[in-house]
Amino acid sequence: MAHAVVIGSSLQRQPIRAGAATQVVVQFNSSIEVGLSRVFLVSKGDVQRPLTIRGGKKRGELLVEVPALTLGEYALRYRVFAADGHLTEDLLRFRVEE
Repeated sequence: MAHAVVIGSSLQRQPIRAGAATQVVVQFNSSIEVGLSRVFLVSKGDVQRPLTIRGGKKRGELLVEVPALTLGEYALRYRVFAADGHLTEDLLRFRVEE
């Protein structure tokens, strides 16, 4: 495969609750160059804030530290480099609930 494609995330299994910091796990179909990759929290008004990321234990796993958030709609905008050097950019949209 020429690009890193999201094949799953903890956002699908576990919603983010308001007022509590959490870790989101994003699983890609290929290994990721974590040091060259970036993830941003996107909130209302297209405000973007960089988030801390690190590699997980599994191949292609990216761990994203998400701060405590208020109720509403957000997205994780990611720009990741696959181990083969290809860049992938996209959004993972989610809602923060009570």
